[in-house]
Formats: sequence, C-alpha cells, structure tokens
Amino acid sequence: MPLHKDDPKSVGGYRILDRLGTGGMGVVYRGRTRSGREVAVKVVHAQYAEDRVFRARFRQEIESVRKVSGAFTAPVVDADPEAVRPWMATQYVPGRSLADRIRERGALRGTELRQLALGLVEALRDIHRVGVVHRDLKPANVLLAQDGPRVIDFGISRAAENHNTLTETGQMIGTPPFMSPEQFTDARTVGPASDVFSLGALLVFSATGRGPFDTDSPYLTAFRVVHEAPVLDGVAEPLRAVLARCLAKAPADRPELDTLAKEFADILPEADDVEDVLPDAHDPDPPPAVEGPYAEDAPAIPRTRRVRRPLLVATGTVCALALGLLGYLRFGPGFTDGDTAAAPPADSRWAAVPAGWQPWQTTVRETAPRGETKPLDTGRAASAEATCRRYEDAVYCAGDEVLPVRLDGRTGRTVWRASLASADSGETGLNSFTLLGVRDGAVIVRQVVRPDGATDSTVTVVALDTDSGERLWSREVNDVSVDLVVSGDLVLTTGPNGRLVTARDPRTGADRWTAQMPSGNYCVFPAAGSGLYAHCFPNDGTRPAEVMELNRTDGSVVRRLKTPHTSVLLGVVDGRLAFVVGGITRPAAPQDLTFAKILLLDPGTGAGSTTKLAKTYEGSVTLADGTLWITGANGQVTAVSPLTGGQLWQTRTGAEGSGRPTYDTRTRTLYLVSTSGRVAALDGREGTLLWETGAHAEQLADGEVTRSEVLPYGGALIASTPDGTVFSLDPAHPEQNPG
Repeated sequence: MPLHKDDPKSVGGYRILDRLGTGGMGVVYRGRTRSGREVAVKVVHAQYAEDRVFRARFRQEIESVRKVSGAFTAPVVDADPEAVRPWMATQYVPGRSLADRIRERGALRGTELRQLALGLVEALRDIHRVGVVHRDLKPANVLLAQDGPRVIDFGISRAAENHNTLTETGQMIGTPPFMSPEQFTDARTVGPASDVFSLGALLVFSATGRGPFDTDSPYLTAFRVVHEAPVLDGVAEPLRAVLARCLAKAPADRPELDTLAKEFADILPEADDVEDVLPDAHDPDPPPAVEGPYAEDAPAIPRTRRVRRPLLVATGTVCALALGLLGYLRFGPGFTDGDTAAAPPADSRWAAVPAGWQPWQTTVRETAPRGETKPLDTGRAASAEATCRRYEDAVYCAGDEVLPVRLDGRTGRTVWRASLASADSGETGLNSFTLLGVRDGAVIVRQVVRPDGATDSTVTVVALDTDSGERLWSREVNDVSVDLVVSGDLVLTTGPNGRLVTARDPRTGADRWTAQMPSGNYCVFPAAGSGLYAHCFPNDGTRPAEVMELNRTDGSVVRRLKTPHTSVLLGVVDGRLAFVVGGITRPAAPQDLTFAKILLLDPGTGAGSTTKLAKTYEGSVTLADGTLWITGANGQVTAVSPLTGGQLWQTRTGAEGSGRPTYDTRTRTLYLVSTSGRVAALDGREGTLLWETGAHAEQLADGEVTRSEVLPYGGALIASTPDGTVFSLDPAHPEQNPG
C-alpha cells in the first residue's frame, strides 16, 4: 500500500518503503535496513501513545515477542517502547495473509490445509513454551510464506505470569469469530487452551470458507461462542471430530498441542487427496467465497442462517460481552485500505482531500526544474499518447515523445523530467516511453528508440529514482513475444530471444529468477488477485490459450489451465479466475474488447463454467467488487454480474471514448474520463449519474490513443488525457475549476 503524506520516512533508522496495513493499535510499515534487510515496523497510533494502559500493553507485547522464536513465528528485530510513538520491528515475511488467500481463492484443500494446521500447532507450541498466550489467532495474523505459515501480531498477547494487570480494564482482547468462551466471560482465566479454541475456529474457517459461530453481528457471534455448539457443516470425519474437541466450551476438555500434532499428521493427506476434508458432494450449503462483514478477516456470513432461540443470557455474561465488545469496537485490530484519507463528512459520501491540496491543471510539457528541463520538440506533440500513474504523493507520466515526468500530487507542479531522450532520433525517428509501474521508489519505464531514418528500434526497460528522476538501472529487452509488466514487487523483463522472462527487483534490477515461456506464443501477465499468471496465446490462433500460474518466489510453474484463444483474464471473483470471451483475434488488454461470454475457472482444479451473455458488449472493462464495469465508446456504462451474466444496470454519460473505468470501493463510485477530459461519476449500486464535468483537455489527440484512467488520491481525483493534460479535482465539489 502507498505511504500517506504524514507517514514517517524512517523509524529507528529503518527506511520506510510502504504500508502493510493499519489497525486499531497502529500502522505497520515495510522497512529496510541500510544493509538491505527488510522488516515489518509497527508504530503505535499517536492518540494511543499517551495512554498509560495502552503503552503498557505495547511494552508487554515487545517483551512477549522477544521471548518467542520458532520456524513458524516472526521474531522481533528491534524496538523502542519509550519513543514518542512506540515502535517495534519484526522479521518481514513475504507472503499474503490467510485471510487474503481464502478471500481470493476459497477454502484450503489437501496438503495446503495440512501444512497450515501442523505449522500453526508448532507456532503455538513455541509461543506457549515461553509463557505467552497469543489471544488473537485469526486469518489476518497468519502469513502464508513459501515454507509454511507464520504467526504474527502479538499486539494483544499476554505473558501468562502477568495477565492480571492489564485484563481488569473492561476491555475485551481478541476478534469475536475466533475468540474462546473464556475471553468473553472472564479474561483473567485465559490460558494456552484459549489459543487451541481459536485454532479450531480458524481451521474450520480455512477448510470451509466460514467460521463455526458466524452471524452478522459481533454480539450474536459472542453469544454463539459462549452458549451454542459449533456449526461444522462441510468438515468431514475424522477432521471434524478433532476440531469439535478443540472447540469445547471448557478449556480442560480441549486437546493438548502435542496430541493435535500427531492427529493432524495422521488424518490430513500428504498428497492432493482432499476427500477427508472437503464437504460431501451433496452438501446443500457449499462453502462461499469470503468477504468479511465487520473485520477484514471474518468469514462470509450465510444470510439465511438465523439464531434459533431468543438471546437470553445471564446478567453477568451480558455485562462481560458489552464491556468486551465496546473494547473490540474501539481497539479491534481490523485492517483498512492503506490508501484511506481523512474520514468523510457525516453528510457526504466523499472523503476529505489530502491536506494542502487544491484543484489544479497542467500538462506533461511544462518546464521542469531538474533533469531534461524542457519537453521534446518534435512537432508531433498533439498525437502523443500520454498515460499517468499515482505513487505516494506524486503523479508520474510518460508517452510517445513524452519524457517521464513527476508531478506534485497536491499542486500539479512539475518536479523533474527524466533525461532519457536519444539525440539521434531526429525528425523521423522515435522516442517512445511507456510507464509500466512505480514500486519501491522506482519508476519503471519501457523506452523505445528508433534513430532518424532507421527501420529497427531498440527497446529498453529503465528504472528511475522517484525522488530525483535519475537512472537506477536499465536492461535492453526483446518484448516481441512477451508483454512487459510490473507485478507486485517484481519487474518482468525478457532476454534476447524473447522467451526467457526474468523477474527483477524494482529498485536494484537484480535478478530474482528466470522462467521460460512457451515457444510460438505471445504471453501477457494480467493482474489477478495476488497471484502471478502468464496468459499465453499461440501465434497461429488455432489452438487454445494457456494460463500458467507462477510461483512468485522462484518462477516455477504451479499449474497450467487451458482457456479459449479469444479470452482475456480480468481478475478473481468468488475465488475463481474470471475471463471474458468473444471476438478477440489477438491477445488483448482490457480495453477495446468485444465479448459475449464469461468464463470462470477454479485455479486449483481447472473446473470451469461458461455463461453466455444476453448480448455482445464492446468497450473497456474493469473487474472490481465482484462486478464487470464496461464503458463504451459512446459514453455508455454497463454493470454486469460475472457470476450470472446478468446486466445490473446501464447508464449513458457524456464521457465518450473513455478508457477503463475506475471503481472506488470506499465510496462505491465508478469514475471514467473521456479523451477530451470530461469526468463522470456514477453510483456503483444503482448506476445513477452523480455528476459530470466539462472538458479539460487542451486539444484532442490524433490517431489511435491509449485511453487514460481516473486515479484516486486520498479524497481527491487525478485524471489525464492522451494529449498530455493532467488535472485534479475534488469529487465533492467537481464544479471547482482547476487552477
């Protein structure tokens, strides 16, 4: 996640690179030591740093984590509990959380579930061995590394010998769907058996996609944890019996960790035989995809499930739940979007704009104070294709005959222009720059140079420093058969033959791994959840295409899936890869598509389903929030369900010739910008046109152009047009003219 304007540049000597998340206690950053080692740095929120009890909790957290060291935990590296804003640095574990994994791809199966269960048992043994109880074992606190899970975030762990001092404040410690009964009723009695209960709830969630006590309300969830039997539908014997014992109401009835290790090793398959852990084929209520209702890692809630009896609880339990849940609502460690700006006004759907921001408008050809201070003068400026990307508090743009530039996100001021132009391109030559992405303080650019009078071009991938615009590294490439991209923390480049793809570090250009693409194919790397996928299309157009899922760590092929040659991968929905299929005659990006079908593929099994649409759609497509958003050349916008193929709504706007729409999940607003710079905002649920601006572009670009997108910037918007115009506006006041 990008840094916010108020985030520190360094903490305790660690350079801060980006955000990993933010929660009730503080913000977690990814940092780097001077030697290059990466760490996770947790900094307490300023409003809690002066709270005596809260600071004591954090100090105890550090003491607890320092004691724990094991293969399946993230050890502490450094800390300062006495700083103005206390902080702690732990080992950085590359890998997504269990919550993200299940949200994107559904329940775990076979050896994946075995590795998780045995790894968590070993992690809890290491934690309990030194007298610590974690107290918040949940999917967001489990990272899935290549060599097994890692348990993180001891923010509410408690040293067993000191648990009385900080649990008498009336604050509940934990996350309701994964808490033990004693955490609700009497926190002073919580011991290692509480973590066993949480482990049982977490493994039910991992195996089925839903928790054993799920409801829409944390209060009802708490009631079920304390008083009702767990719902274990979808977990087959003998795993079901083991998890049922873990979820016993009385701590003394739960199994020891050593016993669990032996039982899990015996009953969970080492091969990909998932028969013992999957629901029965006739299960009428299969596990759903996961989108938590009140915490980022809570399981999906079956809306048809109801509490079967009145909520009659003893007075003491009611008081305990009330006090505890108030603490949860205040301090709950649920993570939020790392790009969140100030809270929106109570009477508005819009968020507050960044501090110091004002509406602005400029062009990519303004004079720069650093680097190549003046833009290229080729006489072809009006036909240039210019696209932009936002990173932190800046906007980076590049295009045909448009040198890479950095603009200040708050004012639009040009900060620098890169000195990459080839002096021998002349009047008939070419200097073309494509912005591939911005990551780890590096702007990654594809540069094409064709000297004056020449027919052949040289293609180079160049990395520029975000602060200065200076070249960090460059590699000459052959991208005839592969589409170059920045995917997460990897820059994918090609070798001389065009088939070898090398993953590089964005900042240094160092090789991480190399993988070979199939011959006679053109391969693209579309964004799809957190996975790395190569979608390869045979050049003859007669054979099916192939999707290869690659391991991000070493580039090995995890699995291969066949798809129609006329398919485009848009992303992940309901745990499955979503493709549009239609009249596509060549590998295409999600713009200018024509399609009439939707294909959903299970990435684990290859099982798929195809839905024929009621009509053929044309335009640019974005998959977000479980919906296909399609913008046509005539300004028409359509929302389609990728699960059913049904059209949800259709609205006509004046944003003709717009590019891919941008969906803001925070405000549920869809934005699009036309080639003339007309921005439109629509309500994502109803399709209502909220507002539409006039044109901002100085002139319309000629020829076929790369369509631009709207870029959210905190509560503000930044948009660009193909002629090089860049502007920023406040969606709450779109009528305000940029300066």
